[in-house]
Amino acid sequence: MNVLITGGCGFVGSNLAAEALRRGAQVTVLDNLSRVGSRQNLAWLHGLGSIDFRELDVRDAESVRQLIDSLQPDTIFHLAGQVAMTTSIQNPRRDFEINTMGTINVLEAVRLHAPDTLMVYSSTNKVYGDLEYLTYQETDSRWNLPDYAAGLPETIKLDFSSPYGCSKGAADQYMLDYHRVYGLNTVVLRHSSMYGGRQYATYDQGWVGWFCAKAIEAAGGHRDPFTISGDGKQVRDLLHADDLVALYYAISEQRSAAAGQVFNIGGGMSNSLSLLELMSKLQSQLGIQLHWQHIAARQSDQRVFVADIGKVHGYLNWRPRVTVDSGLERMLTWVSNNAA
Repeated sequence: MNVLITGGCGFVGSNLAAEALRRGAQVTVLDNLSRVGSRQNLAWLHGLGSIDFRELDVRDAESVRQLIDSLQPDTIFHLAGQVAMTTSIQNPRRDFEINTMGTINVLEAVRLHAPDTLMVYSSTNKVYGDLEYLTYQETDSRWNLPDYAAGLPETIKLDFSSPYGCSKGAADQYMLDYHRVYGLNTVVLRHSSMYGGRQYATYDQGWVGWFCAKAIEAAGGHRDPFTISGDGKQVRDLLHADDLVALYYAISEQRSAAAGQVFNIGGGMSNSLSLLELMSKLQSQLGIQLHWQHIAARQSDQRVFVADIGKVHGYLNWRPRVTVDSGLERMLTWVSNNAA
């Protein structure tokens, strides 16, 4: 197996690269090392085995073309991107150049030089917009969607919101269209919230890891309050890195079934949590009392996104195995061991 991972030193990419090494694959990692933690993840990967690392940016179309032409990869996991909605609002042009044009650069290289390659794209639930047209029910700890007991399916309408939603959504649609028009083996995964080891979370990306870090600080005696955007009742379904890796390789092994498809991906309703519910679980697991302050809700933040994972289960017989409680325990351990 010959695997190319763009953004391969990020959270998801490094986990996928580690699994590829475990499987004995030829592994090429492309990354510009701009993300927090990317250099640490690269050093970790070098310690696991032999990888071919290329310090490249997907905005460099000619370098991307040359790399794919020379490698002729069996599989490309395309994860390189600008990943924070708040950052996209601050600099929409850069967000577009990375997420949309960077994806077209990879697609064109595959179309022209490696048309049999499987290309799996990491998209986002933000392609569905703010979802304010849905009917919500409020409880003491969360918002619910009474009309979607199993979560939101791929058939709900697209409604790009925020520059991030627009850039990822445009790339998402190009991926699907390159299958329809050119017959490329593309697959789109619209992710909800992912967490796990190798995730160096920041204030605006990787909220589970971020709040785990705040909880560990509190357990160590830090008493200053942190902030929660909005009312804290926003709900997401959590997907652990181990389940995520299993999904990507299930697609690689069943590419004929997956090619041309789009899947909503998350932990499903049984692994859904609001921010307030996450705080409760962290307090219980660590035996602490957390202190926070509410600030204004983030622009274009969805009140609820839980993926209906029925389609991906039907196509690939995949479903999450790591429970929220188990995953949080493992996440706390990883964050604590890598706090520096």
